[in-house]
Amino acid sequence: LNPWDVMLCVSGTAIACENALVVAIICYSPALRTPMFVLVGSLATADLLAGLGLILNFVFQYVIRSETVSLLTVGFLVASFAASVSSLLAITVDRYLSLYNALTYYSERTVLCIHTMLAGAWGVSLCLGLLPVLGWNCLHDRTACSVVRPLTKSNVTLLSASFFLVFLIMLHLYIEICKIVCRHAHQIALQQHFLTASHYVTTKKGVSTLAIILGTFGASWLPFAIYCVVGDPDYPSVYTYATLLPATYNSMINPIIYAYRNQEIQRCMWVLFCGCFQAKVSFRSRSPSDV
Repeated sequence: LNPWDVMLCVSGTAIACENALVVAIICYSPALRTPMFVLVGSLATADLLAGLGLILNFVFQYVIRSETVSLLTVGFLVASFAASVSSLLAITVDRYLSLYNALTYYSERTVLCIHTMLAGAWGVSLCLGLLPVLGWNCLHDRTACSVVRPLTKSNVTLLSASFFLVFLIMLHLYIEICKIVCRHAHQIALQQHFLTASHYVTTKKGVSTLAIILGTFGASWLPFAIYCVVGDPDYPSVYTYATLLPATYNSMINPIIYAYRNQEIQRCMWVLFCGCFQAKVSFRSRSPSDV
């Protein structure tokens, strides 16, 4: 029994439990139907599937040894993690649009844009997950294997390139968001003729939050993405595990950053766990300037 596989299974169990709670809360609360929560629900669903995929991969690896099952579980994991990363990109785009087009953010066009982004994200993720099942694998050609068997070198290169592109887009958008936030704080200061401490604290907090979000995402996925490109299948498998395990932690941290810190979801959790189903909870819509 490989201890690395055990740790991946434990990580998958924690991921599945955390995100299952988020999905349940969003489905349970009719008030959580704004574009932001639709995106958070998409992220939680993708991470939930990724957690289940890690559990199934462990079970099938030690209980049912089959090349077909291996392809299916790997494809399932690729699709789930790709959907998770794509949902993070969609959330970033939504945050940018909510600040850049603050006056027209709450409109039918925004809802259509969100649904279109999610449809595209899940569609691309499903296609990436189907590639190994449809034949892009190294089961019959061991020399074409990558550090993640049974994926080929060209397959993981495509996945890594896609991640680098998403990361660069997110980096650019978060820089633009920081500029907008700082500009808004400066305009408010000019209107009041001085920069109050609260404005400074709010701006610093917003920029720090963005740095934490992007830093966590990069620290989780960059080592694995880089190793997929430069690594060789002859290297010890411990290198693959050592970079893959932190990547799974991103799906464990996502619900904390995007869900559990949100006031509306916190209220819904109290209602859900306390059994106060008749409690009248007031919900605050997100301001377009919220980071």
